[in-house]
Amino acid sequence: MMRLSCFCQHLSMDSAFKSPIFHPTASFSHSQVSFPFFSFQAQYLSLNKPPTILRCSNSSTISSTTNGNNNNMAGLPVKKKRKRYRKQYPGENEGITEEMRFVAMRLRNIKGKKVSSDSVSDSETDTENNPSDQEKDDSETVKSGENGSGGEAETWSPTMEGFLKYLVDSKFVFNTIERIVDESDDVAYAYFRKTGLERSAGLSKDLEWFSQRDLVVPEPSNPGVSYVNYLKELAEKSAPLFLSHFYNIYFSHIAGGQVIARKVSDQLLEGTELEFYKWEGDVQESLKDVRKNLNMLGEHWSRDDRNKCLKEAAKSFKFLGQIVRLIIL
Repeated sequence: MMRLSCFCQHLSMDSAFKSPIFHPTASFSHSQVSFPFFSFQAQYLSLNKPPTILRCSNSSTISSTTNGNNNNMAGLPVKKKRKRYRKQYPGENEGITEEMRFVAMRLRNIKGKKVSSDSVSDSETDTENNPSDQEKDDSETVKSGENGSGGEAETWSPTMEGFLKYLVDSKFVFNTIERIVDESDDVAYAYFRKTGLERSAGLSKDLEWFSQRDLVVPEPSNPGVSYVNYLKELAEKSAPLFLSHFYNIYFSHIAGGQVIARKVSDQLLEGTELEFYKWEGDVQESLKDVRKNLNMLGEHWSRDDRNKCLKEAAKSFKFLGQIVRLIIL
């Protein structure tokens, strides 16, 4: 028994090192592979077809083939579409207030002729530092008449009654925009409180001065009432659009109001200077701060909102023009 056991062990060790034995059949090939601890059987199917060659490709090749031109089989680079850039608005690089200034330039008439932004862009750059030039140009609007045809009237004769209407309507407008800014919960309006440009207090003193001289101070007229109602609706609807009017109301008064004040003062008030045209401190610096804050907010507005602000700037000049014309009506 001992010999038989040794023989069996010797036989199993020899078979473990022998090469596997293959047994072909008619349609399938079976192979039996024996190992000391396990064995497995595999089948191979004979199909008489050429072998399939597989190869790897990176993701860039697959994406270029899928997304590119289907006829681009030679591996040529795919031509990319040229990116189109939107044409910028005049003054867009400097801020929304500069864009509105270009709107004012296009709307302004000088001696009955429209002035293009290209022809006056160089001279207009100095307007902010030298407002007297702007005042002379804006005075032409007052003299051009109500129809806006651009032809100057033979004489510019303000009346006391018309000037008082102008002051009353102006006070109504300034009171409204200053109250809205002070009382609103919109954080955007907080940047425009106590700017140093406020006019309602000075106008109250002027109207009191007129009333002490037995002049009848009228109620706000239709131009002022219409503008105030529009401003109230706009303030609830959109802060950017309201602030467009806010800025242009002050800018128009500072830039164009001085020449009007001098003419009226010389003809009606014997040279008296009204509080409406006095500021504490440097008014240009105060306007510069307002302009800076508005440009800062404008950077966060969409292009659509900016375009709407430009349209509102044109409406602002229209409303203000109607109030100014009260002086000569």
